[in-house]
Amino acid sequence: MTYRAPVADIAFALKHAAGLKQALADGLYGDLDEETVDSVLEEAGKFASDVIAPLNRVGDTFGTPFKDGVVTTPPGWKDAYTAWAAAGWNGLVAPADWGGQDLPHALNAACVEMWNAASMAFGIGPVLTMAAIDALAAYGSDDLKQLYLSKLVSGEWMGTMQLTEPQAGSDVGALRTKAERASDGTYRITGGKIFITYGEHDLTDNIIHFVLARLPDAPAGTKGISLFLVPKFLLNKDGSLGERNDVRAHSVEHKMGIHASPTCTMAYGDKGGAIGWLIGEEHKGMAAMFTMMNRARLAVGLQGVAIAERALQQAMTYARDRKQSGHAIIDYPDVKRMLLTMRSLTGAARAICFATAVALDRGHRGKSDAEKKAANDRASLLTPIAKAFSTDIGIEVASLGVQVHGGMGFIEETGAAQHYRDARIAAIYEGTNGIQAIDLVARKVPLEGGNTVRLYLEELRRTVAAVKASNVPAFGETAARLGDAVDSLERATQWLLSQKTSDVTLAGATPYLRLFGNAAGGCMLADQALASLRDGDGAARTALARFFAENIAVQASGLERNVIDGAESINNAQAALAE
Repeated sequence: MTYRAPVADIAFALKHAAGLKQALADGLYGDLDEETVDSVLEEAGKFASDVIAPLNRVGDTFGTPFKDGVVTTPPGWKDAYTAWAAAGWNGLVAPADWGGQDLPHALNAACVEMWNAASMAFGIGPVLTMAAIDALAAYGSDDLKQLYLSKLVSGEWMGTMQLTEPQAGSDVGALRTKAERASDGTYRITGGKIFITYGEHDLTDNIIHFVLARLPDAPAGTKGISLFLVPKFLLNKDGSLGERNDVRAHSVEHKMGIHASPTCTMAYGDKGGAIGWLIGEEHKGMAAMFTMMNRARLAVGLQGVAIAERALQQAMTYARDRKQSGHAIIDYPDVKRMLLTMRSLTGAARAICFATAVALDRGHRGKSDAEKKAANDRASLLTPIAKAFSTDIGIEVASLGVQVHGGMGFIEETGAAQHYRDARIAAIYEGTNGIQAIDLVARKVPLEGGNTVRLYLEELRRTVAAVKASNVPAFGETAARLGDAVDSLERATQWLLSQKTSDVTLAGATPYLRLFGNAAGGCMLADQALASLRDGDGAARTALARFFAENIAVQASGLERNVIDGAESINNAQAALAE
């Protein structure tokens, strides 16, 4: 059940697969240097390993007891959160004007992985606060920023993101929560929300809810939704906590996993309406909410990486220690195959997520408008892959972790089952993985007439060429197999670009996303191997890149066929679904 943050692997992936080393050389982050990056990662790794990780099992068994509208978090939870916030981790990337450190999103992404690997139920709460900071900083009025932003940045208060309602899951435009204008410029919010992460808890004195609601004169659908800031406690004129607002947690969900994360059903307006303040403009709340969601989607992808890493570490330890027929089971080929699959998928997903974060940094900090636009397009292309590919592999790796343990993996006391239970939600929340795949093929692949994805394919081809040119025997068939995968991705991409979005293209969206993740992730593992070889010690990373190329990337041709030829068997299969 122990976890040690893999700081060296994280730092290497960040620098050599995701492009942080080049971004530092380009001066993207001012005077920030590699030594500072390494120092931050080292300290984050210590906190994750020594403070948060020991609470993971405690949280899973204790859960979030709920009585009289109050959630009690597990023993040690509040002390850990208070120490974490006091160390400044909540404000790592927040604006310096509001008490943040204005460090790279990429560096924070690495830390987010570690917080969530230590305990996913702990790590998800701060992620939403960070997302709330982004939305408030970008769209909030000066008055709201003065009142709330610094305390969100410091972690003294936490934030929530509230979209979902019983009748409106992924169809956000169907929400029914109402907002009425008040004479003093505030709004009165009535209605209910479900599945609200950290909607109620005892970690902070105040909780700042960011709530989607509809005004009486709003247009139908998502174009008529507004975003409101609704605090648990109203503030006095001096900024101190005042009376309780008309919002409460009605209940806490009993979930398959992440038991220590309070997932709440929220009620607004028992006494006439919760007082809220508009974020951004009326009827344009989705733009502000997507500022939160895009951050959250990358963070959820990192949760997939995190759970995969934790499951991998536990499986590796068990496989080395467990003896069968006189041998440690790690010596058996099928166990080696499972462990290599776990490690290579984890590394590929980590690199994709970190590369997305570096693209976000370039989109924010680039030296020209053209550079910023190209980087934002790159981030837009990669975000659905980072979210969906990484959470899919989180489930797969956690499942393999159970398998490596054999029957003991099915026993709760070993902890392998918890990783599998925790991982399962990440493919569902912040936009299901099917929705991410649809977004990829319908909106992101066609960006700039397909030029964004074409430029990315060219980068993958340069990696393949570099592996081939290296003439390193240990790479085996890596160049050929990755080249085949990129060829399949390019043909599938060209086919999608030649079609209009329809049931035919959407039927192949999920296999296309997996094809993209496999090709990109395989090339990124190869990039790391090449960098290791340049440093004179590339045996381990070269072996891992080869395994991925020869055992996982080879799935590309089948996935390509799924994309191009699979639609008819799906869309004309009514008879198979009739009963």
